[in-house]
Amino acid sequence: MKATQRAIPWGEILLIWAAGLGAAAQYGKVSVVFDQLGGLYPGVGASVSMTVSLVGLCGIILGTVAGLLAARMGYRRVLILSLWIGAAMGMLQGLTLPFWAFLVSRAVEGASHLGIVVAGPTLIAMLAGSRQRNLAMTIWGTFFGVSFALTSWAAGGIVPRFGVFQFFAAHGAVLGALALALTAFLRRSTAPAHQPLPSVAGWVALHREIYRSPFKMGPAVGWLFYASGFVALLTVLPPHIDPQWREPVMVAIPLVSIASSLTLGVGLTRWMSAVRIVQLGFAASALCTLALGVTGAAPAVCLLLAATLGLIQGASFAAVPQLNNAPAKQAEANGAMAQAGNLGNFIGTPLLVIAISLGGLGGMVAALVLLHLLGLGAHEYLSRRRADAQS
Repeated sequence: MKATQRAIPWGEILLIWAAGLGAAAQYGKVSVVFDQLGGLYPGVGASVSMTVSLVGLCGIILGTVAGLLAARMGYRRVLILSLWIGAAMGMLQGLTLPFWAFLVSRAVEGASHLGIVVAGPTLIAMLAGSRQRNLAMTIWGTFFGVSFALTSWAAGGIVPRFGVFQFFAAHGAVLGALALALTAFLRRSTAPAHQPLPSVAGWVALHREIYRSPFKMGPAVGWLFYASGFVALLTVLPPHIDPQWREPVMVAIPLVSIASSLTLGVGLTRWMSAVRIVQLGFAASALCTLALGVTGAAPAVCLLLAATLGLIQGASFAAVPQLNNAPAKQAEANGAMAQAGNLGNFIGTPLLVIAISLGGLGGMVAALVLLHLLGLGAHEYLSRRRADAQS
């Protein structure tokens, strides 16, 4: 599949982005009703937390392999198949499953999520071509923030009237509609070159090859530290915000990060590389996080922090095609990002909860600043490795 020089297929790109919204909602749909799941599944205790973490487990284990599988099967086919799997699991969850079966469905959703977030951005980079790739990848990078805002809004309208399980079924129906739309409108790609499936030894070797490459692993390493903080921040920050401002600030945070990514982030690509924009975002986020602690989570500072995090959000995905020019390499880099993002989502909230239990707001600030500085330092180290490799 190649973008023509005459026109960028923005309709197809936006459909793929919508598929990304559906993938992010596989996390968000449970997060926004998490406080109700204990009542729906009494007696499961702390195991209810597995309803969130199991989606990420597949990505943690198979993230890098997913890039190879997508290149073997074809990115369009993987994207559409993953949407159908997600749709089936969502509709199944609408049947009020026993807890063990609900957990199994969430684990299968993890495979669906992984396929979408690996194939989706690779397809977008191919469709957009060099002329609009930075903008297109920045738009893709907003999928988590946009999805959380939309999922929260949809839950407010559906759950009180129809219930939690019907909300999950509605999400499945949306994924099915997206699968039909992409089947109809997404142009067919050329048959991918045959690539053998890796053995266990090959699986290990693939990880070694990707994580030794400063080009393929570069976006993923920064994304690990970003993902560890952003979703966790949305989870643990609300109690520290003045109650009269809490709800509007929490609604605004993902929207401000999106606006920052699409305006300031896109504008900065004219003067600096995506990696430098990510580094700028980490440095500014560290400063804003310190201000968050000094001001006691003042609403204006929360929104300023969201704006700086938005720079990391979009530029991280734009860095994938900037650092890797071949679609197969981009798929491997996107697989590594999926692996890093799922790992970050898996460890981020427990990390900040522990930090808060030890030091309150100050503990949370210290943990977030450390994550931001580690992200900044990791990108600087890998930039120097890439410069040495090219010299």
